[in-house]
Amino acid sequence: MRKLLSFVFVVMLTLSQFALAAPELRDDHPDRYTVVKGDTLWDISSRFLRNPWYWPEIWHVNPQIENPHLIFPGDVLALVYIDGKPHVTIAQRGDIGRTVKLSPKKRITPLESAIPAIPLEAINPFLTDSRIVTEEELNNAPYVLLGKKGNLIVGSGDQVYARGDAVLEASYGIYRRDEVYVDPDTKEFLGIQARSIAVGKIVAQQDDVQTVQIRRSKEEIRQGDRLLQEEDREINSTFYPSNPDGDIHGKMISVIDGVSQIGQYDVVVINKGEREGLKVGNVLAVYKAGEQVRDPYTKEILLLPADRAGLLMVFRTFEKVSYGLILKAERPLAIMDEVRNP
Repeated sequence: MRKLLSFVFVVMLTLSQFALAAPELRDDHPDRYTVVKGDTLWDISSRFLRNPWYWPEIWHVNPQIENPHLIFPGDVLALVYIDGKPHVTIAQRGDIGRTVKLSPKKRITPLESAIPAIPLEAINPFLTDSRIVTEEELNNAPYVLLGKKGNLIVGSGDQVYARGDAVLEASYGIYRRDEVYVDPDTKEFLGIQARSIAVGKIVAQQDDVQTVQIRRSKEEIRQGDRLLQEEDREINSTFYPSNPDGDIHGKMISVIDGVSQIGQYDVVVINKGEREGLKVGNVLAVYKAGEQVRDPYTKEILLLPADRAGLLMVFRTFEKVSYGLILKAERPLAIMDEVRNP
């Protein structure tokens, strides 16, 4: 009998956890919603769901709609039920999202008008300009010697000399060594933040000395800055909010721009990456580290449990770390706050 009760309890617990891990509609969800300029996918999914990271499970693609995976301002979204389960679909396409027919063979679809998953202006610099590298990658990369005119500080339109192996006519980013990331718990080396300074092209070579034409720069180039060949990768800006496939338990180990209190739309670095199964679009809950308190009777110092205080979305992953954007902060967050499955 005891074994039977234990089995029933386990089944009930499993079922309850499964129920909690399903999309939940908000009590005040709309039946129809017209998308407006400035909306993000996160905003819209938050209107319908208590747990917006389950959006992929309720989004229903209508094959009769042009570009059914994209949502544009003016589109009318409707909550429908299919086989008894709620789904959100495009009920009516607005003017912006319609395909413009220019000739019998040519069509133009305004993809740049599609709403993003999160505010792109907050993350654009980190999609292309910053990267995480190893010590070996940075030390083996070509480095700036000086400007062609003899100066050490140059900018856009100038040429610089660099030393090291490079590919003629190839484009290179010029980076400066920044923060070194180490896991706060295991002390494992996670990578080095390489901060983008400029972009240039190798226009001439003599032995291992490269002549680099600077095409654009964000700040002055200095002697010793490193050249890293531009990455051949797809820039993803249309990701959907999603739940991580596996169990994630990590920490925020840095905040870009070094602010002391982390809030909405700040960019953070977490100590988990591709090897832990994190993907672009994964949403994580942020838990503030528990405070220490002295037991008034035993005089022991106790650490209180961590308290859920925000949400972030992963928008770029590396092997051991990831960049995340804070989507919600119920109170100021800080470095070493925990991140877990939402």
